[in-house]
Amino acid sequence: MEATAVGKHIRISPQKARLVADVVRGLGVDEAITTLRFMPKKGAAIIQKVVESAVANATQNAAADVDNLYIKKICIDDGPSLKRIRPRAQGRATGIIKRTSHITVILDEN
Repeated sequence: MEATAVGKHIRISPQKARLVADVVRGLGVDEAITTLRFMPKKGAAIIQKVVESAVANATQNAAADVDNLYIKKICIDDGPSLKRIRPRAQGRATGIIKRTSHITVILDEN
């Protein structure tokens, strides 16, 4: 039985979050959470929180066995971007794009 969790409008660029997601894709839930806990990246803590939410959804809704769960699919999609302006020399300004992500985790049983 599949269980999903979605984190929306997360303030991390999708490119940086995908680096972390590629490491844990296809792993068992226990191994993935342990890997994320000790990974020194900002995206690791964010993805760990979404994975733990998916595990809670699996145990609550489907009454699944936590030991048999693995990460079937993990998607990092673009969210809306915040557009900001940075002052530059001689009265000019340049744009800054602060990107956000939508993180989707789908768990399944072996």
